[in-house]
Amino acid sequence: MKYWSKPQKTTRLALSSAFLLLNLLSTALAQGIQETSREAPVLEQATLQEVVAYAIKNQPAIQQSLIDEQITANQVRAKLADWYPQIGFNYNLQHNFIVQTSIIAGNPVKLGVNNVSATQFTLSQQIFNRDVLLAKRTRGDVLFAASQNTVNNKTDLAVSVSKAFYDVLATTQQIRVAEEDILRLERSLKDAQNQYKSGITDKIDYKRATISLNNTRANKKSNEEVLKAKVEYLKTLMGYPLNKALQISYDTLQMEREIALDTLQNVDLNGRIEYQILATQKKLAEANLQYNKWSYLPNLSLNGAYNLNFQNNHFSDLYNKNYPNSFGLLTLSLPIYQGGKRKANTKQAEWQLKRLDWDLKGLQNNVNSEYASALANYKGNLTNLLAQKENVELAREVYDVIQLQYKSGIKTYLEVVTSETDLRLARINYYNALYLVLASKIDVQKALGQINIQ
Repeated sequence: MKYWSKPQKTTRLALSSAFLLLNLLSTALAQGIQETSREAPVLEQATLQEVVAYAIKNQPAIQQSLIDEQITANQVRAKLADWYPQIGFNYNLQHNFIVQTSIIAGNPVKLGVNNVSATQFTLSQQIFNRDVLLAKRTRGDVLFAASQNTVNNKTDLAVSVSKAFYDVLATTQQIRVAEEDILRLERSLKDAQNQYKSGITDKIDYKRATISLNNTRANKKSNEEVLKAKVEYLKTLMGYPLNKALQISYDTLQMEREIALDTLQNVDLNGRIEYQILATQKKLAEANLQYNKWSYLPNLSLNGAYNLNFQNNHFSDLYNKNYPNSFGLLTLSLPIYQGGKRKANTKQAEWQLKRLDWDLKGLQNNVNSEYASALANYKGNLTNLLAQKENVELAREVYDVIQLQYKSGIKTYLEVVTSETDLRLARINYYNALYLVLASKIDVQKALGQINIQ
């Protein structure tokens, strides 16, 4: 039988431990990389509601706001912890290489021993402290302010994402209109070619058809490139994976039914998140004013300690005997004169409070102006939408009639091209007007304070 020597066993044990540690580190690193590289889910045929919900969940700015809420909550806990008794422990060990000597009655006397050790348990309790009192009284408002900031960011994000969504739809519709126009122009081009070959018309109609077709194809290609940029912008707002395709779904008829809005509503300032934030800030400013007034009051605290003292010339016998002592202390501190600092701080807090009153007044004026502007845009865009809808019907009717007359030899091809252009522009203008109405409706709802994403 073969036996391993002690050095060999030690070497094998060290190598085994190293391999095991390396394996654990590799596994942890792989899991960390997998967790970091995990991407957000992909949407299939996303509606506006799904796009907004996705953005609220995955947009980095919103996640940062939620993290800020947690940071604020822990800051409040840290401040409130000062209300609780503070218990401490101290330990020290001292060796005197040369013990201090003093002359007493003309004789040199050593004061102390070679080895000294002490253990101390301390207890302190704040009875009145304005910093701690402020933290306790403003706890709810501070946490509420953090959550309001998140709501404000979510609201702004929802508005931006909705407008970007409508912008993508408008460009998408322009491309679809161009695709339909290309099919129609290709048929017209074929008809013009056949008529030219039959000797009915000259090359003019054939060339005009080619020019219209080339222009439409170029316009379609341009819009496709613009659409790519708009989709990337929407994906950025959503926090969507940049290397994944985003397919959006929409129902034009449903959108037409959603354009209605009560234009007789009055602005309720309490519904605006900006007003709610200022109201909370005012509460905190009032608490800050009271805090500065408390600076004229004393601080009161209670302290106590229990000490275990050990002294001996021989280190081995140091902890054989204990000389304990303890004490309790009530401390009252009051600054008597600080050069007018407390009065200046109080005045500063008063002016900050007055400034917030003017902030509220300014917000009210801005909201009224914002609502009036948004409502005017909505009404103007709605009027334009109704006109464009009628224009589409008229342009389609004109095109159908002229197309039949051209095939019968009554109208020229120039009139066909003109009617095709009118129909294309009417359809594009209609879809653009539709999405402008929906976007301006969002602005009206925001001005009214009806878009608050909790």
